[in-house]
Amino acid sequence: MTLFDDLENKYLLLTPGPLSTSATVRRAMQRDWCTWDHEYNSLVQQIRHQLVNLATRQAELYTTVLMQGSGSFSVEAVLGSVIPEQGKILIINNGAYGARMVQMARCLKIDVLELAYPETQIPDLNDIEKALQDPKITHVSCVHCETTTGLLNPIQQIGQLVKAAGKVWIVDGMSSFGGIPMDIAELDIDFLISSANKCIQGVPGFAFVVARRKLLQQCKGRARSVSLDLYDQWNTMEQYDGKWRFTSPTHVVRAFYQALLELEQEGGVDARHQRYSQNQQILAQGMQKLGFELVLDSQVPQSPFITTFLYPSAAEFNFQEFYEALKQSGFVIYPGKVTDLSCFRIGNIGEVYSKDMEALLTAISSYCRKHLQQGVSTE
Repeated sequence: MTLFDDLENKYLLLTPGPLSTSATVRRAMQRDWCTWDHEYNSLVQQIRHQLVNLATRQAELYTTVLMQGSGSFSVEAVLGSVIPEQGKILIINNGAYGARMVQMARCLKIDVLELAYPETQIPDLNDIEKALQDPKITHVSCVHCETTTGLLNPIQQIGQLVKAAGKVWIVDGMSSFGGIPMDIAELDIDFLISSANKCIQGVPGFAFVVARRKLLQQCKGRARSVSLDLYDQWNTMEQYDGKWRFTSPTHVVRAFYQALLELEQEGGVDARHQRYSQNQQILAQGMQKLGFELVLDSQVPQSPFITTFLYPSAAEFNFQEFYEALKQSGFVIYPGKVTDLSCFRIGNIGEVYSKDMEALLTAISSYCRKHLQQGVSTE
């Protein structure tokens, strides 16, 4: 029997997405749908409406666009469709996904001012305020939760500076939207980008942009790509009641609709945030008791989505062996992404509960006793 012969889940995905989904979300994908059918397009419209209502109480100001592909596709769609030819963007970069935005903007021949910081450091607001004095800057972007480390950037304070300077505010809320309470109108966010396979607990296949309607309407003809034309995708959905321009991931969309229902049944974003926060606290405290050290300093805001740990100093520690042992115990974790540190990451979003965090800690403790002769000190 191969892995593909067994449809039962063999492990929890303790990653920032894709993540472990409920059986009912997976079951929702067992029906085929026609992209031209009214029933399917009505489902798309319901999802668009629900996403706006999740994002803000001022729903009349915003609209939603669904885009095929991973979250990065929608980030690039926003950059390539929203910024005019003579525009300039300030990108705040303190992790791999901020760096990816810089790479995208430069590839699209967009004028970029990059404010770069180490992956473990929050941006300096004074630097941002100074950078915003550049009259050529029209747009500003930042990642809310940098899953490089789990750091949570201060988007409220940054947004206040952006709006005081009269700029358009773009936030990559990939790993935070649906898992932490926010009102994007109160945060003055103009374009918020997220993905189906994050805190709403759907499966990979599309991402979405919650956009300030009046600004999106100004984007006609700006796109630097046909497939990633955010305005044209939105306009088609508006004019044809939920129709996508090109073939949509129908099964993924139906699963996402089920995931939205389950978010509501759980008690909404507040309840999910509480569960994720409890998961993260159990994980962080338990790992520290086992001797592991957090990468982020206690003064840096830690998100409730993913936590990064230093490798133990024991000479015999091998991450791949550690990874495989945990996989055999039913858990899949992430390697590290911090430039100058040997580290690994553990996520706690998705269909994951406190009992799962406790079981993971038991598995890690068992591994350490069996394989690390000198303990797990990171000193």
